[in-house]
Amino acid sequence: MNGESTQDEAFREEVRAFLRAELTPELKKAGARMTSVYADHDASMEWQRILHAKGWAAPAWPVEYGGAGWSARQRHIYESERVKAGAPPVSPMGIKMAGPAIIGFGTEEQKSFFLPRMLSGEHFWCQGYSEPQAGSDLAALQMSARRDGDDFICNGSKIWTTHASEANWMFCLVRTTRAERKQQGITFLLIDMETPGVEVQPITMSSGEWIQNQVFFDNVRVPMANVLGEVDRGWTVAKYLLDFERGSSAYAPTLKAALDRLRGNLAQASARPSPALGYRLDEFAVQIEVLDALEMEILGKLASGAPTGTDASMMKILGTELEQRFTELQLEAAGPISRAWQPGVSAPGGEVLTYPVPIADYCSDAPWKAVAPLRYLNERAGTIYAGTNEIQRNIIAKAEFGL
Repeated sequence: MNGESTQDEAFREEVRAFLRAELTPELKKAGARMTSVYADHDASMEWQRILHAKGWAAPAWPVEYGGAGWSARQRHIYESERVKAGAPPVSPMGIKMAGPAIIGFGTEEQKSFFLPRMLSGEHFWCQGYSEPQAGSDLAALQMSARRDGDDFICNGSKIWTTHASEANWMFCLVRTTRAERKQQGITFLLIDMETPGVEVQPITMSSGEWIQNQVFFDNVRVPMANVLGEVDRGWTVAKYLLDFERGSSAYAPTLKAALDRLRGNLAQASARPSPALGYRLDEFAVQIEVLDALEMEILGKLASGAPTGTDASMMKILGTELEQRFTELQLEAAGPISRAWQPGVSAPGGEVLTYPVPIADYCSDAPWKAVAPLRYLNERAGTIYAGTNEIQRNIIAKAEFGL
């Protein structure tokens, strides 16, 4: 590859060989059927088990904690090759989010207990941040945790909790003290989802899928030993974790691979795309290259422990808005048939259909057209989750321009 060192080229070939050997047709199918940033849960966990056996489940973690210890360049190469090969991603809530927070703020006992189980998949995590009255204004959260001996007793609810129905652990922000500033008095807790008093209720999305949930806590006891960092100072941990959530996503490699696949699909279509669509695809390719350069810079900072400042907010804005733009181009390329979409069946305890079945019947020769409307609908949330893009622009304006 142009600009790569001999070591980088060797690593890329190693990754490609691994993907050829380990990526099964079923796993590729799961990758192709993704309608959001998350793959089918079972497929994602199977891929994590394969990666764990290789020692690649946590590319960014230090080797002493079971991570691969890769450089920023190696992580970028792996993500590029993974998405090109069609492998599903590993769920980010544990390895990419809770894991770095535990490494950065956890006690030795917490690290030795949680990190190996996170890598193996024994523990599957969800994120307990947003509440019905505290979304982008996260510091307004009200879920309470009252001290009772060696425990906290938690009451309240969390919403938009991805994969809470599969998770057995949650990293959660709770209100432990009322203070003058709402960012004070927040504690970061690690909660066993099988604790009595935890109830998960599904939220069916506009795409017909069940991924999000609301989680209720009724006198849930959480040991003090499960506090990450210091009591009442969880906001520091939360901000640290959000840097990884916003800044460590591989937007550019994913978009590059998606654009290449779309162009390949169009090349096989009976009707050529319009010149206007071709121009927009070329323009989009240039925007991805700019994003790619910015991602490499931020990954380097995260890997070295250098402060990222507003980089993570900037990356979140650019990445999610380009993702949305791509789904618009994909929907345009798919044509009218993709817009005659109907939701699939999604019910607790039943099969969750990630394909819109009626349209898939008409798109048997081009299944990407059936996925296009689901991707479009699901990516509308991209500029909202992890802090709305409006909030990210406020962060940048305040930090960089003093506004």
